[in-house]
Amino acid sequence: MRKFLFVAIGMLLLAWVPTAAQRMLSLDSCRALALRNNKQLNVTRLKSEVARNTRKAMRTKYLPKVDLVGGYEYFSKEISILSDNQRAALANVGTKATTGLSQNLGNIVTDMAQRGLITPEMAQHMGTTLGQMATPMAEAGNRIGQEIGDATRTDTKNIWAASVMVRQPLYMGGAITAANHIAQIREQMAHNESDATMQATLFDIDQTYWTVVSLRSKYQLAVSFRNLVSKLNSDVHKMIDEGVATRADGLKVDVRVNEADMQVTQLENGLSLAKMLLCQLCGLSLEEDITLADEVNETQTTGSEQAALAVSEAGSMLNDTQENRPELRMLQNAVDLSREATRLVRAEYLPQVLLTGGYMVSNPNVFNGFQRRFAGVWNVGVMVRVPVWNWFEGDYKIRASKAATNIACMELNDVQEKIDLQIAQSRYKLSEAQKRLSVTQKNIASANENLRCANIGFREGVMETTDVMAAQTAWQQAQSQHIDAQIDLRMSQIGLRRALGVLY
Repeated sequence: MRKFLFVAIGMLLLAWVPTAAQRMLSLDSCRALALRNNKQLNVTRLKSEVARNTRKAMRTKYLPKVDLVGGYEYFSKEISILSDNQRAALANVGTKATTGLSQNLGNIVTDMAQRGLITPEMAQHMGTTLGQMATPMAEAGNRIGQEIGDATRTDTKNIWAASVMVRQPLYMGGAITAANHIAQIREQMAHNESDATMQATLFDIDQTYWTVVSLRSKYQLAVSFRNLVSKLNSDVHKMIDEGVATRADGLKVDVRVNEADMQVTQLENGLSLAKMLLCQLCGLSLEEDITLADEVNETQTTGSEQAALAVSEAGSMLNDTQENRPELRMLQNAVDLSREATRLVRAEYLPQVLLTGGYMVSNPNVFNGFQRRFAGVWNVGVMVRVPVWNWFEGDYKIRASKAATNIACMELNDVQEKIDLQIAQSRYKLSEAQKRLSVTQKNIASANENLRCANIGFREGVMETTDVMAAQTAWQQAQSQHIDAQIDLRMSQIGLRRALGVLY
């Protein structure tokens, strides 16, 4: 008993291992994985972040800007207020002054002696006295001149300077406002691009998901058909052994069995590839074993109800297409962007007023005789720029920008008309899918009855093998068409919702 219990537990564990390796995915979980792992969608989110930060940066254009500038410079020569000749003249000013004074006084003393106003002894004594006084006076004058020359030196070989500048735009012709509007529009465009990428991703996921479900249903149908043909093949070979059927009948059924086997193999490979594509869209490993929820539960559709609901949604949302379709919103953004670009071009040729202010310090101090100490001065000013003549350059640019706006408006209207046509086509396609589903449901009932009658007739010996194979083929076609109609209804609904811009 204990041994049997261990064996049972081991068999349960072995049965559980491959099941646990599989990953069950629903349509919503596939969508969530795709939205989280899609690289292009992540790129558009980063673009939205870039646009948002750009808009915030553009808002700072309204605010004053403060700049701090500082520096040090070494010059091989210093700035000189006096020339070299003037500096040399100041250095010899005492010598020149005393020389001239001595000559003038000597001439006066000589003239007085010649006129007899003073004696020659007195003139000689006075000349000796003047000669003794000239040297100290020359040295004192030279020293004073040298001091004046030294005082006028600027000592500007080493210069330190720093300043704080404040700039506040007062009127820039509307350029800052237009630039802010452009940044806002670009942020909206980034969001709309993200919405468009998201809807395209969801559309691909939905299509691939239902394609996998369709292939799974067709694979199961092919297996069922192969089982039918295999049973017929077994019956025919038994009849051949009993002599009530010919070998030709057996060969015909053998060919049909081989065709059924090939069909199963093709659908199995197609199902594997479709699942790999779905894994790639979901950001999963291509080798991951997944099972879809609608694979386990057969596709249940209420064709007329779903189609009627989708058509009613289309009627109610038709007027909201402009707001729902991200492509239209992006084209409207392009129109608004072009208009703001026109305002930006116009602002370039309007007057501009800028308020400036600041505080500057330097060493040497240029405001107090080039002192070797830091000192500063503040300033306030207004700058005005008025374009006067540009050979009509502004007019030409504005006309070109307005023409670009008209082009954007025409493209918007053209795409709007095409989207309206796409919505109409999607509605007609949905109605056709609804009718096709109803027809296939009736065809299945007829094919089932036809196959039942063929099997009974074959067992009773009143129908040939070819009749049974024809009934089986008709049954397979009816089942396959019904699967196609179910999936086509799903696809039509997805297409209509995407045309309306509500594929979320």
